[in-house]
Amino acid sequence: MQTEMMKFLRNAILLCLNVFPRNYILEEAVLVAEELFVTNMKTCEVATTPCQALAKRLLKSDRQDLLLCGVYAQREAASGNMKHARRVFDMALTSICGLPKELQCNAPLLYLWYAESEVSNSSGCGRETESSSRGMHILCYFGSGLAYIPYTSQPSSMQILRARQGFREKLKKIQSTWSHGVTDDQSAALVCSAALFEELTNDLPGAIEILEHMLSSVLPGRKSQSHQLELLFNYYVRMLRRHQDDLTLSKLWKPISEGLQLYPLNPELYRALVDICNHRMTSHRLRMMFDDYSRKNPSVVVWLFALSYELSKGGSLHRIRGLFERALTQDTLNNSVVLWRCYIAYEIDIAHNPSAARKIYFRAINACPWSKKLWLDGFGKLSSALTAKEMSDLQEVMRDKELNIRTDIYEILLMQG
Repeated sequence: MQTEMMKFLRNAILLCLNVFPRNYILEEAVLVAEELFVTNMKTCEVATTPCQALAKRLLKSDRQDLLLCGVYAQREAASGNMKHARRVFDMALTSICGLPKELQCNAPLLYLWYAESEVSNSSGCGRETESSSRGMHILCYFGSGLAYIPYTSQPSSMQILRARQGFREKLKKIQSTWSHGVTDDQSAALVCSAALFEELTNDLPGAIEILEHMLSSVLPGRKSQSHQLELLFNYYVRMLRRHQDDLTLSKLWKPISEGLQLYPLNPELYRALVDICNHRMTSHRLRMMFDDYSRKNPSVVVWLFALSYELSKGGSLHRIRGLFERALTQDTLNNSVVLWRCYIAYEIDIAHNPSAARKIYFRAINACPWSKKLWLDGFGKLSSALTAKEMSDLQEVMRDKELNIRTDIYEILLMQG
């Protein structure tokens, strides 16, 4: 069933790309969906990235789509095929000069993705590794504005100096537009690249200074409304986490706290919060933080992270049930299908209490009568806790609500089994 779902998702995104061509977010999504689909089908070979065939087909239909090249190269790098990823990135960057101006403006994203892939590929901790040297080479050409040439040797001190000066000039140009709240993906990528260049060639404080200076140039009201600045904040936190063993708790905690005030639904910031608190704080303090956030900004995201933390720590049944009940008693979350389904799954798969799951199920369909998926949980997950008469009645109520099932209910039960 998951394979069919991934196939449907892939096909749906491909249709969206017909309406929104050259959208790198959709392109990344369709390649990831293809990877999951092919992997589940178990038809991919070890030496081939599962999404390679689809990526090549999409590139064949639009050879000037630079960002698709970058997204595909990132997938290759994530799969461990760094040599092939480098060939794709190099091909894209060396072809930029011959493309129209409107396509050349996407270069900052390509440079950043390439440099990030090299840094992620670095096996050593110091700046002397080959991947770090390659990352510096990529960013040197971006900062200096010279036509890109594939890596042959470590950049010279003169190249580094020229690139640093180039980045300073580029940052000055975009700072005035940012002060008016005008941001885009390309300028955000430029700021990230400048900070990464400083981290690789100099030190972390210099990189942090660039990020904080650029973020401070935007008014808080506009900052919270910008998707690009939210991604930049995520990048800032990821950079800090790479060096968390060398930083004090206050240095780590302050930006995460500021970020959650601006972006209270950001899952990456909550993930960083949990990771850092696991190493630096007591469980009690983290629980107090989750309580505070759930009162100030009640959301499914906050509760899911609080629940996942308790589950990872082997929290007691009483505590976890208490979290579910507190979340679902909030007016804004009582109709959250995700929380209800998680609660039912918890009672069935972890607490092994079908009787409790049965009670929660009837509460759930009463709170969210429009969710077909929730209704079907009664047949798929609670078949042992519901009688044949109850399941027949449920099917009748679904028909009355026009929640039609195209597959016979007994076939669904067989698939679930």
